[in-house]
Amino acid sequence: MDRSSLHSRAQSLIEALPYIKEFFGKTVVIKFGGAAMINERLKEDFALDVVLLKYVGMNPVIVHGGGPEISSWLEKLGKKSTFVDGLRVTDAESMDVIEMVLGRINKEVVNLINQQGGRAVGLSGKDGELILVRKMMPHQREKGAGSIDLGLVGEVDAINPRVIEVLDEGRFIPVISPIGVNAQGETFNVNADLVAGRIAAALRAEKLVILTDVPGVLDKDKVLLSTLSLAEVRELIASGVIQGGMKPKLACCMDALEDGVKKAHIIDGRISHAVLLEIFTDTGVGTVINNQ
Repeated sequence: MDRSSLHSRAQSLIEALPYIKEFFGKTVVIKFGGAAMINERLKEDFALDVVLLKYVGMNPVIVHGGGPEISSWLEKLGKKSTFVDGLRVTDAESMDVIEMVLGRINKEVVNLINQQGGRAVGLSGKDGELILVRKMMPHQREKGAGSIDLGLVGEVDAINPRVIEVLDEGRFIPVISPIGVNAQGETFNVNADLVAGRIAAALRAEKLVILTDVPGVLDKDKVLLSTLSLAEVRELIASGVIQGGMKPKLACCMDALEDGVKKAHIIDGRISHAVLLEIFTDTGVGTVINNQ
């Protein structure tokens, strides 16, 4: 490595030191999804970011999705995927496929992190009754009259964080699939963004980070909004600027912030090392929402 490259790397480390000191011992919950789960280079970069966070004294907790792969497997079995406002209608047969696919993805994410030198442990929300849910009530459509029963789709009743805390204490990295269980032991499909937000709140996390396939939150002219307050987010939603899949992501962030999480980040997971860039640089690679 030449002298200029060494100097550049040293300078980057020096610039990151204040952030490392500030976040030492703090928890960051990361929702892993989108292109970062598909592109091989991005997957490896993400895993390395997570390991480095652990090395510098932070406690990363990963919640992953798996929507596209679930849809692909259901299609192979002749089952069409139906969504209502971003939520997958889930019958018993689909639930079996969802649990199988998420279990496979969970093992892959664990292996990726371990290959980069970390010590990851895979969990589902059924382990240690981590994610306790109730069946979601018939969902009111945003457009048109009437409502629809989503089937085995759950909404989070409670998070039991003890199993995560034990893993953190042992210097392990928890990797969680968004499967929940109700009081009768029935298994439910749960939106991964919502799970990440509720886990972040239960752990009193410093940060909730959601990886997406867009630059972040955009204004009406499609310009990136790098920093937002809770009041500004509410205004964007009320004015109709926020549409589609960004709406539930922001709702999840707002709930987490109102429950004690310090900051929420919606970042562009298509950028290599997006997690490190967002946490350890001034400019970041997305939108940060402050607890105000």
